Amino acid sequence: MTEPDQPEISHAERDSALPVPLLYRDAMMLVIDKPAGLPSHRGPQAKRRVIPVLTDHLDALRFGLPRRPEAAHRLDKDTSGCLVLGRHPRAMAELNQMFREGRIDKTYWAVVEGHPDRDEGLIDLPLGKRAPDRGWWMKVDPEGLPSQTRFRVLGRAAGENGPLAWLALEPLTGRTHQLRVHCAASGWPMLGDEIYGSAPREGGPGLQLHARSISVPLYRKRAPVHVEAPPPSHMQAALQACGWLEAFETPNATP
Repeated sequence: MTEPDQPEISHAERDSALPVPLLYRDAMMLVIDKPAGLPSHRGPQAKRRVIPVLTDHLDALRFGLPRRPEAAHRLDKDTSGCLVLGRHPRAMAELNQMFREGRIDKTYWAVVEGHPDRDEGLIDLPLGKRAPDRGWWMKVDPEGLPSQTRFRVLGRAAGENGPLAWLALEPLTGRTHQLRVHCAASGWPMLGDEIYGSAPREGGPGLQLHARSISVPLYRKRAPVHVEAPPPSHMQAALQACGWLEAFETPNATP
């Protein structure tokens, strides 16, 4: 990959003037901590209602460049955590190629309802559209696209309404709603999932899915850029019940 002429590296910039928390910045890319509930773009639902979307805030993240950054991938509206933005067309081209080739490692944290019967494994279930007119609504389909997710149990808890488990999930493919459908099909839907789980449409705990970390091999002569996002407030009670300790949580970004 092309090295920036004058690299600028910054970690965990939590400037209150910024519209979203900034976890990492250099001359090629930004990594932000996307809040849960913020759509990445103005899709059909956002068009029907006047609600903020990520693209409304990108001008504030130019940091002196003439063009605003662009998202190099997507997170679902209700998923929080690490989202990569390319700062200019050359960066976007390189980032898009790395995402297409599967060279960017992503790890998600999820709290699920139920207890997996093993501590780690691979979910290998093809996915297809549940309805042709709703492309985001997915199901396990033997005729669908190959889809694989690696999982690891990080903690378990009894829970007030049944057992809970805290998982680290690594998507080896990038299908729509892959992690949510794979967990639900395995018998442990995500806590707060109102589509594939048992959460109510209103008043639930919020989807317990967080893009915890991302590792981007952007520069030939450097180790991959590794960035972590702290879990959002709506997930912390369930994570603590499963053994997560907030006291050991520190912002982390390595160039």
